[in-house]
Amino acid sequence: MKRIIAAVIAATLLVFGVFFSIFTNLWASDFQETVDQFAGGEFPPTQVVEQGDPNSKIAMINIEGTMVDTGNQQSMFAAQEYNHQLIIESLKQVIEDDTIKGVLLNVDSPGGGVYESAEIHKYLVQAKEAGKVIYSSMGGMAASGGYYVSAPADQIFASEETMTGSIGVIMQSINFQQLAEDLGIEFNSYTSGDMKEMLSSTKDPTEEEERYVQGMVDSMFDDFVQVVADGRGMSEDEVRNIADGRIYLGEEAVDNGLVDQLGHIEDATAALKEEVGGNPQIIEYGYANNFAGLNLSYGAKSIFGELTGQNDIARVEQLINNRQGLQPMYLYDR
Repeated sequence: MKRIIAAVIAATLLVFGVFFSIFTNLWASDFQETVDQFAGGEFPPTQVVEQGDPNSKIAMINIEGTMVDTGNQQSMFAAQEYNHQLIIESLKQVIEDDTIKGVLLNVDSPGGGVYESAEIHKYLVQAKEAGKVIYSSMGGMAASGGYYVSAPADQIFASEETMTGSIGVIMQSINFQQLAEDLGIEFNSYTSGDMKEMLSSTKDPTEEEERYVQGMVDSMFDDFVQVVADGRGMSEDEVRNIADGRIYLGEEAVDNGLVDQLGHIEDATAALKEEVGGNPQIIEYGYANNFAGLNLSYGAKSIFGELTGQNDIARVEQLINNRQGLQPMYLYDR
């Protein structure tokens, strides 16, 4: 009897699991389409977070998580995830919108790809050239690429606990040649040139390869140093003295010139409002954390992400599939 009951329960759970998996995937897709319809299909989406003069706005842009472009468009169920296209399109809109007078960057990131960091930086510089005042508020971490994108800001805020700095570049490769040999696996490669198999995972790098890759790293590091020097009004030598890749806490970052003042996002917001003047309306780019009264907590969104496959493991797998080869990173490698 117990076996029969157990079998019935197992079968029920299996059917429920299959049904729920299909339902949640379809629902996520259909519900997002519904949201887009309600929003008029606009991308990037915005919402007013503080009422004020609509002809004098402050735009809040969130840069959270590892800055890598996975190619996915933002979903309201992934509000905690980094989305590169959302940020880029938001900045383009900021540049073109004459009613936006200021930009508040909410940065909580260990950095990410060299390309992604440089692209964000480019549009932030264009926003400044268009007359926008830019403030950056650093959360728990704004390191490496997270600092790179903050560097053009007119004012940078950080808390005493903020970890920032980590100015530098990292490129890594994995060499499993010895493991393959231990398992009796052989690799045969046919290349059109000596450098085509550069830093392959199946062989030790040659001296020429090491020199070439180090030259790439040094060149990108020079760019990073120049970005900080330009953004902070420092000399190149001053930047290089503090750019050995180390992390700085907020107070130390104030002392060495990387941060202007200690404070949290509410302090940065208040200061930017005063700088803009009047009674500016504050808008935020991205999907709101609730819809039609449905408030999704972080835990609930994490569970939904597990059910729909949008968890960290799925994102890493997607990243591996979408971005092949050695990737230069402005990243605090924890």
